[in-house]
Amino acid sequence: MNLSGRSLELFFIDGRPDGMLTAEVFNWTGHVLRIPRTQLKEGLGRPEAKFTGVYILVGEQDGTPMAYVGEAEDMASRLRDHAAKKDWWDTAVLITTSANSLHKAHVKFLESRLVEIAIEVNAMALENGNQPTRSSLSESQTANMESYLDTLMMVLPAIRLDNFLRKRRSEQKVVTPQSQNSPVDKNEVETIFEMRNMAGDINAKAVLRDGEMVVKAGSRVRSTWVGEFSEKTHYWKFHEALVGNATIVDGVFTTDYAFTSPSGAASVVAGRSASGRREWKVVGTNQTYADWENAQLTEVAE
Repeated sequence: MNLSGRSLELFFIDGRPDGMLTAEVFNWTGHVLRIPRTQLKEGLGRPEAKFTGVYILVGEQDGTPMAYVGEAEDMASRLRDHAAKKDWWDTAVLITTSANSLHKAHVKFLESRLVEIAIEVNAMALENGNQPTRSSLSESQTANMESYLDTLMMVLPAIRLDNFLRKRRSEQKVVTPQSQNSPVDKNEVETIFEMRNMAGDINAKAVLRDGEMVVKAGSRVRSTWVGEFSEKTHYWKFHEALVGNATIVDGVFTTDYAFTSPSGAASVVAGRSASGRREWKVVGTNQTYADWENAQLTEVAE
């Protein structure tokens, strides 16, 4: 996969990483403003808050992460109303363009697509009762909005809003170590890692792709968390969420799924806290992920 780099500019308005910030990407018309609720007065006083756009509210309700997606021709006015009527949210993200060039049909389309993606990812509950109907746009306008959305999907995780981040991956052909002598471009060769146990309830395979540990569809994993209560970290909640959204069904991954670390993948597979560097092994060998990584670094040093 060839990935082109992008330049993202984050401006921390008051110099604090958890305060108000703006996010813009070179050669992208979009503009994103993140406002903590504690700074709502200052945030809504900014010019872009009065633009036509889409907004996302994020917080917790009864201990459960929650989000709400909406659109407005004057976002500041709409958010003042939400501040009076919705108690659960603590952060607002306002999405527009620097030149206020979005119109009502644009933002209704974006609102519908964002809700659609959030439902698909299923990383956080949505307060939206139903998925909004997409507005009718021309073919060219639809293409423009999808392009706008592609860049937005890069910006949102960068500002710690990852409930729109797709972790399911389409299946790709992998090359086993035994077949690496075949006429294949060396850059396309992927080392396969595995985790298995004697009981047979764990038999998983994964590959390292684009900086993520991708557990392969069909991998058999523990269907319930078996670790001690003290081990019930966020990996336990992650395991529970993957079972809940049918990524794991009857102890089997139904799709390729990307994790940000080998240990995250190993913990979900094992149903307990696990060190991915020790427990993942190159398929067909006893070489651990840690040993494999050290060998890769030695090659770089040479």
